[in-house]
Amino acid sequence: MAVQRNMNPKRCPMPTQDPSVRKRNFDEVALGYTYEMAVEEARRCLNCPTKPCTTACPVSIDIPAFIERVVSEDMEGAYQIIAQSSSLPAVCGRVCPQERQCESRCVRGKKGESVGIGRLERFVADYHREHCTEKPPLPTPNGHKAAIIGAGPSGLTAAGDLAKLGYEVTVYEALHLAGGVLVYGIPEFRLPKIIVQKEIDNLKAIGVKIETNMVIGKILTIDELFEMGYEAVYIGSGAGLPRFMNIPGESLKGVYSANEYLTRINLMKAYLPDSKTPIRHSRKVAVVGGGNVAMDAARSAMRMGADEVTIVYRRGMEELPARKEEVEHAQEEGIIFRTLANPVEVLGNEQGEVCGMKCVEMVLGEPDESGRRSPVVKPDSEFILDIDTMIMAIGTSPNPLIRSTTPGLTANKRGCIVTDGEGGLTSREGVYAGGDAVTGAATVILAMGAGKAAARAIDSYITSRQK
Repeated sequence: MAVQRNMNPKRCPMPTQDPSVRKRNFDEVALGYTYEMAVEEARRCLNCPTKPCTTACPVSIDIPAFIERVVSEDMEGAYQIIAQSSSLPAVCGRVCPQERQCESRCVRGKKGESVGIGRLERFVADYHREHCTEKPPLPTPNGHKAAIIGAGPSGLTAAGDLAKLGYEVTVYEALHLAGGVLVYGIPEFRLPKIIVQKEIDNLKAIGVKIETNMVIGKILTIDELFEMGYEAVYIGSGAGLPRFMNIPGESLKGVYSANEYLTRINLMKAYLPDSKTPIRHSRKVAVVGGGNVAMDAARSAMRMGADEVTIVYRRGMEELPARKEEVEHAQEEGIIFRTLANPVEVLGNEQGEVCGMKCVEMVLGEPDESGRRSPVVKPDSEFILDIDTMIMAIGTSPNPLIRSTTPGLTANKRGCIVTDGEGGLTSREGVYAGGDAVTGAATVILAMGAGKAAARAIDSYITSRQK
């Protein structure tokens, strides 16, 4: 029987918390599709035989196939199709920038809105979590061992794919909780930590071992991991070293990196009254930057009780690199956007605390090497923002610890590990790397794609040595 397609040019809206309520709580903003919404949205998919959406997915999920299962109301079947390619479907359904990847290739997007692929992935993953009680089967061991450094999205993906192939896999994580940026960087209101933990539990169920509080490069070196019997090592340690602007006043009390600010809130629950690592409760906050991390920091500051939160970005609204949905949510919650502006000094009071930020106005000049128009200072345009907290969200770079303790490991001038490209092989035999440790700060799904590619390369490498 032919499926009756839903030809509505607009996708089914995602239910959300009311902005006036959610801006003061850390509960998830997007509430997810109901069963009926998911089926109706899935019927908008044309099930294209060429699968342009799948080719644009960094982990190559068979998107039309899983959506067709939703159409036929086989939600568990839909989940199993996604799980063949993704180790973290409930995570990706929430934080993956689908609008720039799979949804950007959707045929329905040519004469309307693309199918809500991410929303459907989230629904399917949540449905599985809430209804499935069966444990996944344990893979048959193949007698080989691999070590993963970093329990973020890239490391967890590599670990899951290798475990499914029968490898004995151990993940070494520096922090006390696994998840990497998923637990310390992305706020609870975008990605509930119970979701992350469930995905990690799924990996443990197929045999992945996770050792926390293990700082590789300090407690153990990569050479020592090989001495322990691991035949290959994957470095997925991310990019957690924050960048600053090196302007006067950055050492004042009340200046944070977004990395520290979000880690205190997300990982250490600094917003709770009995927190052992309390964070500054601010009145007026400025967040410098325009990416997703800047949006996360600004929206978190609002939830921490700030009266006013301003995002200061040196380009215009059209150039903001953050996801459109995150920008819209921030605007709905009352975040102020001061674009075409850049700080030149942080001002302090006699107590050494932030009391203001001197900025200059910018104009857009010629395009830079990335194709974006370069911001240029507008003459005689200084102004002062009245603030008591400043959060720097202008990017991060990889921590140098691993590369400084691994002889023969090559890095570029930005401190990123150099690899051969697709498979992630480094300058050291048997050592692979991917995700933010190689690219610098990027998206969760790109890090996962690198983890998948490295798992394939590691399997090929170890298998070839046995011949």
